[in-house]
Amino acid sequence: QVQLVESGGGLVQAGGSLSLSCVASGTILVFNELGWYRQLPEKQRELVAAMTSTGITNLADSLKGRFTISRDNAKNTVYLQMNGLKPEDTAVYYCNGVLRGRVYWGQGTQVTVSS
Repeated sequence: QVQLVESGGGLVQAGGSLSLSCVASGTILVFNELGWYRQLPEKQRELVAAMTSTGITNLADSLKGRFTISRDNAKNTVYLQMNGLKPEDTAVYYCNGVLRGRVYWGQGTQVTVSS
């Protein structure tokens, strides 16, 4: 069974940094796309960043310069480095993956930025 498992969330002060990781297990196939979404309180889930297996990146414009996505295809792992965090970045961050046309989601990890 294919699963995405996130780690690395937590509480950080404004201006701080956090790094999230997501490991895809249950398959030897390389995900076509791995990325991150977030859901702010009382908001819809939104794209943070995604990266294809060939390295093409899609990063939300509002987060450019602060967030960076990377992945290790050999480990089927995607990372999200978040710098200069702001209270408005507080959200549940979800790992997302696309494999052979099927979409997978992680269980989510809470990121809380205090002011």
